[in-house]
Amino acid sequence: MIRLKGFQRLLGPPPRRSFPQVTSSSRVGEYSISFRYLASASTTSEQSNAKISPPIDSNEGKRTDESDQKQDSKKPIRGAPVSWLSLLLLVMTGGGLIVYYDREKKKHIEELKTRSSTVKQGPSVGAAAIGGPFKLLNHVGKTVTDKDFFGKWTLLYFGFTHCPDICPDELQKMALAVDKIKEKSRIEIVPVFITVDPERDTVEQVNDYVKEFHPELIGLTGTTEEIRQVARAYRVYYMKTEEEDSDYLVDHSIVMYLMNPKMEFVKFFGKNYDTDTLAEGIIKAITEHK
Repeated sequence: MIRLKGFQRLLGPPPRRSFPQVTSSSRVGEYSISFRYLASASTTSEQSNAKISPPIDSNEGKRTDESDQKQDSKKPIRGAPVSWLSLLLLVMTGGGLIVYYDREKKKHIEELKTRSSTVKQGPSVGAAAIGGPFKLLNHVGKTVTDKDFFGKWTLLYFGFTHCPDICPDELQKMALAVDKIKEKSRIEIVPVFITVDPERDTVEQVNDYVKEFHPELIGLTGTTEEIRQVARAYRVYYMKTEEEDSDYLVDHSIVMYLMNPKMEFVKFFGKNYDTDTLAEGIIKAITEHK
């Protein structure tokens, strides 16, 4: 120890180390430099972490998609109520239109029925459409008019004496029906035959013809113009169809006209009536007319 102390004395005191003095300004600069370094280091680490991202497991992705789909399915569908409401309104509108159309159709049918029944029941319509005054010769050569038949029910038929089958059948039916009506209801009907072939049906020809059917049957004939006028008044169609010298046929309407005691039209009866239905129809028409 003595030797060591002596050696230190020879060498002298140890030199003092001089440290640089750090001022406040230098410390601030150092802090700012260190802060910049740390910021840049953190940014660099984030970028490196973004570039080097761990791989995503496919199973985890599928699970995520399935969970998203389940969440979407659980969400309420807003468009469905509007669609059902539109369908309901459409059905209600269609049903309303069908009901309205059906109601209007029934109403229209009822109006047509009312109009048709009104026309049938109106006696003035029939009287104005069918019938009228006439002046002809009867089967005994006497001049008669429509006024000669006033006060009695009259049944008229238009035909011609050379008719092969239809006219005889219709006149025979008329004669039988007149007798049945008289027996059943005590109503007297005057049967009348008017020719539509005035060229051949003279007074003598008509006289011989009507005797074959009924003793009360009255036959009427006249000139071509007189027959044309009476046929037009009663809406009777007639026309020659075949002509070979003096032998020809006449096509004509096959109708019987029931006239009331004022010689006003009441009802007509076609070829489809037989003796019984004709008698019943005439009795019914007379009863309803009274």
